[in-house]
Amino acid sequence: MTLPVHEIFASIQGESSYAGWPCVFLRLSGCNLDCAWCDTRHALESSSDMSVAAAKAALLAFGLPLVELTGGEPLLSPHIPALAAQLCDAGLTVLVETNGSRDISVLDGRAVAIVDVKCPGSGMEGHNDYANLERLRPRDEVKFVLAGREDYRFALEVARLVWASHPVHFSPVAGSLDPADLAAWMVADRARARLSLQLHKYIWHPDARGV
Repeated sequence: MTLPVHEIFASIQGESSYAGWPCVFLRLSGCNLDCAWCDTRHALESSSDMSVAAAKAALLAFGLPLVELTGGEPLLSPHIPALAAQLCDAGLTVLVETNGSRDISVLDGRAVAIVDVKCPGSGMEGHNDYANLERLRPRDEVKFVLAGREDYRFALEVARLVWASHPVHFSPVAGSLDPADLAAWMVADRARARLSLQLHKYIWHPDARGV
């Protein structure tokens, strides 16, 4: 039971309803998508095999109650559900950030799936597993990364299906969509979503790694 681990590090959670909290991250290598705005291509470069037990021990050693399993795409690994369940057993809050193309029902119900629904501007819209919107558990969240007005219109229509029951986040692509424009659209349309800025990119340089 090994995982292709690209990096493990502690930082501030930059996105989701948990933004601002100290968090330890496990980033896996490998992704089945190729989004136009991807900011973690470095996760494709290298990895080291690590057992689930070793990964759990490494994450617990940081002493932080919040953990995120990310990538790449963490659900490409058949052993991520086991790691998530073991971390939940240890009393941690476990976030699993997934690109929305994989079935989230494999995750322990105590884990929080953060499902990224791909918009047209990503070039990956056709890979969305829309059944995940029906698989959402009470604590799960949905995220849309928006490159422009077309993406916003798309996100608004899909978000309406879930925003009465789950947190929804609209995140602008840096350099493509002005957050002020997105904010204005959301207010005008009374969107029941949160404008989500990548907090870590404001604390550190946008290209910094390990943060």
